[in-house]
Amino acid sequence: MNTVLNVIWLVLCGLWMAAAYAIVGLVCFILIITIPFGIASFRIASYVLWPFGRTIEARRGAGVGSMIGNIIWVVLFGWWLALGHLVTGVALCLTIIGIPLGLANFKIIPITLLPLGVEIVPAGQPLTPRA
Repeated sequence: MNTVLNVIWLVLCGLWMAAAYAIVGLVCFILIITIPFGIASFRIASYVLWPFGRTIEARRGAGVGSMIGNIIWVVLFGWWLALGHLVTGVALCLTIIGIPLGLANFKIIPITLLPLGVEIVPAGQPLTPRA
């Protein structure tokens, strides 16, 4: 079922949402000082392409740097990417077949707003601590 939902997702909104993250990532790489944001943006783009069957877990040990980076991210990029997910999610929820896709859009909003200090893991798999 995850594969079917992922294929429908890819066609209806995954490609253009992932393109938005890729553009943000490229801008971050061009600005050099924002390269960590570019890496996070490309990581989210891969999640946005194939979201079903994966989830977000908080990374243990993410410190103050992640918090400060998340604040900067929200101000520069996060708010309008989250707004795109919100608008798309509401539009998809207007149709019965689009409800699971709309809910997936809402599921992506937290990582869109706070991408640093989290990891994308397969659903049902706990986060393994790093040494």
